[in-house]
Amino acid sequence: MKRVLLIALVVALSGLPLQSARAASDVGLKSIGVDLGYVSPENIDGTLGFGAFADLGALSPKVHLSTHLGYWSKSESDPILQSEAKISDVSLMTRARYYFPVSSPKFQPYAGGGLGLHFLKATFSTPDFDLGGGFIIPGMEVSDSTTKLGVDLGGGFVTPVGQSTDLYGDMWYGMVEDFSQLSMKVGLAWHLN
Repeated sequence: MKRVLLIALVVALSGLPLQSARAASDVGLKSIGVDLGYVSPENIDGTLGFGAFADLGALSPKVHLSTHLGYWSKSESDPILQSEAKISDVSLMTRARYYFPVSSPKFQPYAGGGLGLHFLKATFSTPDFDLGGGFIIPGMEVSDSTTKLGVDLGGGFVTPVGQSTDLYGDMWYGMVEDFSQLSMKVGLAWHLN
């Protein structure tokens, strides 16, 4: 029942008749891939991010589903205090991509949105500090983690680079409370069928 409602919603948004959308629906694991690129989290310098994704097939000829597992981490240290601060994000997203109609199958642009979870962790550590004369201030490590809901908006393109391999290039903006982030990545996907 949920699948029928989801298909009906996509059909209403895409303007396709319901009967043809059912015939065009092809949901299932179609390809898997990896990506790598630049992530710019809110209030933090940019860093390297990477991930893995899976194409879960089409709800209609122009609307496809995918999942994405991403990771980025950023560390900063203070040489005077010899302290280090680190923050990381592991995200698990589900996205819908709308493929724009184009004349060439060699370049397929898309736009989309999605929802997911961000597992954020922050750590701050300092080493032992020797004041001399046998006085030592012990080091410490403090960490905290939280899980936050995120909304993704973005787009990109896909182009074939082989018989069963596609190249993706995309940009997504993840709206996450206190940790919104912009990511620009390239990736490769391998067809499973």
